[in-house]
Amino acid sequence: MKLVSLMKKEFHRFFHDPRLIVTMLLPGILIFLLYTFIGEISHSDEKRAFKVYLSGNSAAVGIIEQAITEDGSEVEWLPVEDEEAARAAVEEGEATAILTFTENFDLFGEDARAGIVYDSASEDGVYFYSLASSVLIGVGMRFPIDVETVKEDAVAMTEFLSVLLPMLIVCFIFSACMSVTLESVAGEKERGTLSTILVTSAKRSDIALGKILPLSCISMLGAVSSFIGVALSMPKLMGVSLGTLGGYPVWSYFLILLLILSIVPGIVALISTVSALSRSVKEASAYTSVLMILVMVVSIVTGVLPMMGDWACAIPVLGAVIAMQKVLAGGLFLWQSFLAVGVNLLFTALLVVIMTKLLSSERIMFGK
Repeated sequence: MKLVSLMKKEFHRFFHDPRLIVTMLLPGILIFLLYTFIGEISHSDEKRAFKVYLSGNSAAVGIIEQAITEDGSEVEWLPVEDEEAARAAVEEGEATAILTFTENFDLFGEDARAGIVYDSASEDGVYFYSLASSVLIGVGMRFPIDVETVKEDAVAMTEFLSVLLPMLIVCFIFSACMSVTLESVAGEKERGTLSTILVTSAKRSDIALGKILPLSCISMLGAVSSFIGVALSMPKLMGVSLGTLGGYPVWSYFLILLLILSIVPGIVALISTVSALSRSVKEASAYTSVLMILVMVVSIVTGVLPMMGDWACAIPVLGAVIAMQKVLAGGLFLWQSFLAVGVNLLFTALLVVIMTKLLSSERIMFGK
């Protein structure tokens, strides 16, 4: 019961402070506005002329063409007579992409497949890929789309997003966690109210969980806000104005949300531990700010270093960032994502144990 009372205390403090509520909602709003603005600058009033090689047929072709023409652009469909010649045309910029469908694709049989080959360094190529893949998902495509780029060393929009977006999300989550955690732990320690709780009969483990669990739930509001901002702005950023998913399948968004939520308790527990070791909110803020900058830098570095293998997903917090980068780059990294989530939960449990030990130390809590 004492654990429940401690948790209620944290929830009461949060929901009666409008400034903290705004802090939780702000990340999603900022992400949405930022990426929507970038998308508007990159794609507004831009008329395009596509030349697309088509192999096979589907009702989706008409939907794609309608979406392109409604945007004021145009598309010319070319039959694939020589596959190598078609690939060469895409690689040399003479054509936009190659769109292929298996026989009886619209029947959605077990062998139904769709494929897109495009130049990831071309804006037209990225635009068409994003639009076409979104349409295929929207019409009920149940299977992964076979995607191939003709220039493996090219830097596509998806690769840019895979590096920048996870870092930005983690920064917002870190800031949101700091706003609610520092005052709850370091602030109460500085004012002496934490000492009052410590002299009661409440177990140290209950006190640690009474801080970390509600603060994690509160911080998840900021994490969900960030995810919603990403999901809503992605179509505009990718240049697709269809109300679709911006070229990413549903499972990608599910994995991203799962990874985002797994980061939150680990960051809250880490900030709580640092706050318990600090003498004031100012000192705790300085330490956690350094940690946030470190995570930012490492997140960017991991995105541009090709030698970072799947094993890196086993690193707490950072592993979730790496997994997000892989998912946003267009891969299906299920076990890597679940590994990152599991490691984050174990990391949180370890920090709860450490936090419990710190609360049991009179030297650290009372300065004796």
